[in-house]
Amino acid sequence: MYWMIGFIAMAVVVFFSGIRIVRPTHRGLIERLGKYARFANPGFHWIIPIIEEMYFVNVTEQMVNAEPQEIITNDNLNARVDAQVYFKVKDDETSVKNSQYHVNNYQWQIVNLARTTLRNIIGTLTLKSANSERGKINSELHATLREETNSWGIEIVRTELKEIDPPKDVQETMNKVVKAENEKIAAIDFATARETAADGEKRAQIKQAEGIRQARILQAQGEAEAIRLVNEAADKYFVGNAQLLRKLQAVESALEDNAKIVVPTNTELVNVIGELAGIVPLSKKSEKAQ
Repeated sequence: MYWMIGFIAMAVVVFFSGIRIVRPTHRGLIERLGKYARFANPGFHWIIPIIEEMYFVNVTEQMVNAEPQEIITNDNLNARVDAQVYFKVKDDETSVKNSQYHVNNYQWQIVNLARTTLRNIIGTLTLKSANSERGKINSELHATLREETNSWGIEIVRTELKEIDPPKDVQETMNKVVKAENEKIAAIDFATARETAADGEKRAQIKQAEGIRQARILQAQGEAEAIRLVNEAADKYFVGNAQLLRKLQAVESALEDNAKIVVPTNTELVNVIGELAGIVPLSKKSEKAQ
């Protein structure tokens, strides 16, 4: 009777000690006497105590830091480089087995592989090109890690280059160069603005000069037309009598100032003025008859 109770109690203990629960974030590998036996998906599992053992493998995305390191660039400068690698173990049975049986401590292996790859990539670049081509470095690092870890059951999700820091003295020099470049760009922009303003002023002056020129041309044309009309009048009324024309011009100038001019009646000037006004002067005989 007692042995039966003891046997049942021992069976219960063995049963409960063999219970294993696999979470959705993990997968399990069950080994029997040191040999792979079966794969454990998320859920309830029971193993034979002492004889079987379950190893849990995390299949969520993880991150490892490649740790800062000094790398000599192609222009013989020591750059401090740091990077991060994001990866995860694929959740199928073959990949989980490979991550445990084909590589020893895959996280440590990934860190060292990333550091070596960074030295190979950045060693072929100058410090300036390394800073300006971070995307290219990330792409090459990601491609190399993905190829090298393909048999490990690992998926390299992405890589991030955290920093590429030059030596302190080089950084100060680079800062001065950047400052000088910014000042140069500002000076060029200022000169361009001044040149644009000068061009505007020049065009305005040209337009003004063209306006003055056109006004003078029109004025000269007006004066020429006036001279032509005077010449025609002279040809019509004063042919061969320049002195009489001069007198008429003097009378015209005097009349502009409301001056009184006494003109002898027996002169040709009276006849001219009358003819210009549309009045025909009388002859001396007609005057005596009247």
